[in-house]
Amino acid sequence: MSQPNTEDLAGRDPSQSGVARLIAWSIRNQLIVLTLTAALAVSGWLALERTPLDAIPDLTDTQVIIRTDFPGQSPQIVEDLVTYPLSTNLLGLPRTKDVRGTSMFGTSFVYVIFEDDVDLYWARSRVLEALSRLGTKLPPNAVPQMGPDATGVGWVYQYALVDRTGRTDLAQLRSLQDWFLKLELAGVEGVAEVASAGGFVREYQVLIDPNRLRAYDVPLRRVADAVRSASSEVGGRVFEQGETEYMIRSSGYVSDARKLEQVVILAENGTPVTLADVARVVVGPALRRGVAELNGEGETVGGVVIMRNGENALQVIERVKAKLAQLQRGLPAGVEVVTVYDRAPLIEGAVDYLQGKLLEEGIVVALVILVFLLHVRSSFVAIITLPLGVLGAFLIMSWQGVTANIMSLGGIAIAIGAMVDASIVMVENASRKLSELGVKPDPRQRLQV
Repeated sequence: MSQPNTEDLAGRDPSQSGVARLIAWSIRNQLIVLTLTAALAVSGWLALERTPLDAIPDLTDTQVIIRTDFPGQSPQIVEDLVTYPLSTNLLGLPRTKDVRGTSMFGTSFVYVIFEDDVDLYWARSRVLEALSRLGTKLPPNAVPQMGPDATGVGWVYQYALVDRTGRTDLAQLRSLQDWFLKLELAGVEGVAEVASAGGFVREYQVLIDPNRLRAYDVPLRRVADAVRSASSEVGGRVFEQGETEYMIRSSGYVSDARKLEQVVILAENGTPVTLADVARVVVGPALRRGVAELNGEGETVGGVVIMRNGENALQVIERVKAKLAQLQRGLPAGVEVVTVYDRAPLIEGAVDYLQGKLLEEGIVVALVILVFLLHVRSSFVAIITLPLGVLGAFLIMSWQGVTANIMSLGGIAIAIGAMVDASIVMVENASRKLSELGVKPDPRQRLQV
């Protein structure tokens, strides 16, 4: 039998290449190779369990948002007194790329953009230090607040409060959202913030009668100061009498409109002038600049769940749903929570597609090898490479902090096709080389192949 040509087109001996030596070492040390393969499979599986699942890749910059409310002021005043001082003081932060500011009626937004490799929580701590150094550079009633520790793709779930019976109005629904659902959902693991939308925020409104104000000769500033300082508790000390201690305090907490009307504005010759003498106090809706509507059926109240940076979106959504199902029992009769936006189906669809693609390609490889080579063991060799390759990809993704999203899972699905082609070519080439050596080549000849 003639010996096959063992030289390539360049006249080199393929058996002396690095790949050939690696294959030869693997054949001689099969136990080590199997151990390393098992370690790769276990490590890849653990990495797969730890890899955060999301639908959208996070391509946003590392940024910290500072919001400052300056009620009643025009955009130009907000720009001069709030946005500009904040922006200039934040420009000197380390590893900062850009600082952007936006001023609107009564509100200022400042965006601090950091370099891409900066940790978000390190950036937030630097911004917090800078805000603490501002001191008196901002107006007294303008208090800057940092946004949630989330990114631009943190909006993972949205719901609406609906009462189809009509027994609960929009103001009551908004109170349920702000003082019940929002507070409970904020404690769910992985949730950075729960924002409220729609409805009416209830507030005490003081409707002043200008004629009475003029009759009592009370300046408007005096009324505003009295209302501002009305709801306050003043602590005293302990008074001892016999064996008993009495705590002395001044209770001025306002719990309803009637108590607010009893606030004393001034006293003339021992006669007090109360707020009820010059004004009327009612509970009404606060000024709003937007509404929330559900499917064209009318106004509603909604909540937006923002996921914390680096969390697993699918797990956070599942926790939020479980919490809402638990809180549903505490809502008034007729009020229900309706899901408006849920990213979970998109995430589950991407994962199911990858699983189906992996199973489909494995079956195709097995059938091709069985039909054309009629060798069962060879088909198992090719099939095993597919899940190992996928697990290895998840291991590298875990090291690099890449989430499992549509883009990364789509790349893995495309790579599965390339691995299928490589597996078929590898098995077919090895089978052909072995057939050239005879039906049952000895181990030394197998090693050479």
